[in-house]
Amino acid sequence: MKIALGADHAGFELKQVLVGHLRGKGHEVLDLGTDSAGVPVDYPDFAQAVGERVAGGGAERGIVVCGSGVGATVAANKVPGIRAGLCHDTFSAHQGVEDDDVNVLCLGARVIGVNLALEIVGVWLGARFSGAARHARRRDKVLALERRYAKV
Repeated sequence: MKIALGADHAGFELKQVLVGHLRGKGHEVLDLGTDSAGVPVDYPDFAQAVGERVAGGGAERGIVVCGSGVGATVAANKVPGIRAGLCHDTFSAHQGVEDDDVNVLCLGARVIGVNLALEIVGVWLGARFSGAARHARRRDKVLALERRYAKV
């Protein structure tokens, strides 16, 4: 799978671990930065880069890491076509994809450890949207909201 991956300075170390782990599993990883933990940068820039790559079809899914994961989630969800979810447990990770068709995973590097992050990412990547009528209907309502407010 082609995965776009980005992080701010707070998420840099976890991003580096994820890049190596995912490549080791045979995934194509597009590392969209940042390239250092030592220089403060702004999470919206990396959430935007990942979101645009996924929404534009340049990656199947995306992952954004910041300190808490909250800001990255808010920012990523501003990109049309992105359904980002903040997941710090495996249930939310698979349920977010299966029921809500989440295409960008957000993680908080200051909230979870490396082992849990790797487990969450594995579960999230293994999940597929169910396509069940109730889930498709709800996803379509979210997409309609996006279209409606894009015109404002």
